[in-house]
Amino acid sequence: MKKYDYVLVGCGLYSGVFAYLAKQKGKKCLVVEKRNHMGGNIYCEEIEGIHVHTYGAHIFHTSNKKVWQFVNELAEFNRYTNSPVANFKGEMYNMPFNMNTFSKMWGISTPAQAKAKIEEQKAAVSGEPQNLEEQAISLVGADIYEKLIKGYTEKQWGRDCKELPAFIIKRLPVRFTYDNNYFNDLYQGIPIGGYNVIIEKLFEGCDIELGVDYLENKDHYDSLGDKVIYTGTIDAYYGYQFGKLEYRSLKFDTEVVDTDNYQGVAVVNYTDRETPYTRIIEHKHFEFGTQPKSVITREYSVDWSEGMEPYYPVNDAKNQELYQKYASLAEEEEQVIFGGRLGEYKYYDMDKVIESAMKAAEAYL
Repeated sequence: MKKYDYVLVGCGLYSGVFAYLAKQKGKKCLVVEKRNHMGGNIYCEEIEGIHVHTYGAHIFHTSNKKVWQFVNELAEFNRYTNSPVANFKGEMYNMPFNMNTFSKMWGISTPAQAKAKIEEQKAAVSGEPQNLEEQAISLVGADIYEKLIKGYTEKQWGRDCKELPAFIIKRLPVRFTYDNNYFNDLYQGIPIGGYNVIIEKLFEGCDIELGVDYLENKDHYDSLGDKVIYTGTIDAYYGYQFGKLEYRSLKFDTEVVDTDNYQGVAVVNYTDRETPYTRIIEHKHFEFGTQPKSVITREYSVDWSEGMEPYYPVNDAKNQELYQKYASLAEEEEQVIFGGRLGEYKYYDMDKVIESAMKAAEAYL
């Protein structure tokens, strides 16, 4: 007789939602997590009375009413609206590209003027774009590309835009309104008290083992449960038998600064190539903090290697082909369900992770 209905590998959002729904059906869950804390990448730590997003900015947004109602049962959300700004060599521009951006860049004031300027610059690329640079210019023109896309993208991917495939940028949101709200979703906000409030409720009633590598003790943990929910990297689960999938990783440099307001906004993107970090996050602004000090995090995009945290799947054609080989093996599994950003090798926003976990719960519970 197995001790648990489910052994959940990983203590992030996907596992949490599945565990929460499983417990509502009276199921027993064991959670195994490699890190020494719960919450995966949405984990927050408190510094100077500020909830610091340890693994980068996490802003909850969705148009799915069911998902929004679900998270609001777990925590109350504030009315934070994501309105980042871009710093290009000291020039500040609103994001996403909107009339405030165009007015600052070209000294124009009407949508018609902005459209004319962009159309004029887009003409520099004729025919099918051959790389990311040509694709971006064909969408928004040379000025926006040079100041707000090129350097940031090259830092993100660790290579020149001319060497990146065009399909990485299928579209670039351009708004001909004076609206700095980054997301178009119906619902948006940050949980009051930070994301740990949600995580604690999701895993309440589960047995949890932290600092444990499931793959090193796989037979033991498999013997404890009827089914395994696996949210680690799918290629590692199969011993990299077809080769390693590629990821991008991140490095964070967090410090306390002796000022109540360091940059006036939660997120500033640094879009020139010379600044080594991609952005600075000032965490107190997520919750409209009034603390006397502030906490900032410089975020660097770096190449991933084994032993580092894999943050972003590199969803190019080569990696997708490799992933499909692993996905075929996963489909044959009767006792293992693969989920989340790493288990499904997919770039997921938080609401999409929740949707995916809900679908799995409907199918298997």
